[in-house]
Amino acid sequence: MSNLNIKLQNFEGPFDLLLHLIKKNKMNIYDIKIYDITNQYIEYLESMKEMDLELTSEFIVMAATLLEIKSKMLLPKPKIEEEEEDPRKFLMEKLIEYKKYKSLSNLLLERRGDDGYVFCKKPEIIEDTLPKDNSELLKNLTMLELYNIFNNLMNRYTNKINKTNVIERQIPIDKFKLEDKLIEVRNILMKKRKLKFSDLESICSCKMEVIVTFLAVLELMKEKEVTVLQPLNFDKIYIEGVAKNEYDVTV
Repeated sequence: MSNLNIKLQNFEGPFDLLLHLIKKNKMNIYDIKIYDITNQYIEYLESMKEMDLELTSEFIVMAATLLEIKSKMLLPKPKIEEEEEDPRKFLMEKLIEYKKYKSLSNLLLERRGDDGYVFCKKPEIIEDTLPKDNSELLKNLTMLELYNIFNNLMNRYTNKINKTNVIERQIPIDKFKLEDKLIEVRNILMKKRKLKFSDLESICSCKMEVIVTFLAVLELMKEKEVTVLQPLNFDKIYIEGVAKNEYDVTV
């Protein structure tokens, strides 16, 4: 049969129409009155003024199946010792299977409508990772060091201020690749073995490039090509290239 989703006057297929007639006549799906259902099914098909036989072939096949079952049930049953299989069995099994799928499809439709009412939990800081005493963050920091940190932050903020009346918006694209940034950082370290991460950050054009640069530094740490040091909290991050033979192990 075709996989087309046929819909005729609110019925999406022959089994949908059969379920409607069974429900309308208050019949038990396990004990279908095939005579009444067949007559009503045929009447429904005849009531259609226009019917594309190609699109409604499944309805016609079902009508033929119902007529076949009806004729078998009308014929006199021969006296056989073994119990004869109910001609309606195949139809009942298909109807029960279709009913399950229809119930599940209705459930999925309901849940699809609930998508607009689903809210994701916002990320939050786990309390266990926070210092119990905020003074620990500033431990061993002098006033001069705090001033330098504050001054650096203010300089960054000042550089980002739009001093013109023109508002520019850039649409970010994925143009920064980790592989390219690894090559760039390696080349910089070949010329200058030790540098600050802020030096790399200063040549970045946007936050996305800063993120990719940071990932490149982490990758170089993993490959033991650089060592990274941050003496104090909020202090500058120092990156130093490692000589190739520094991590070699003599066997």
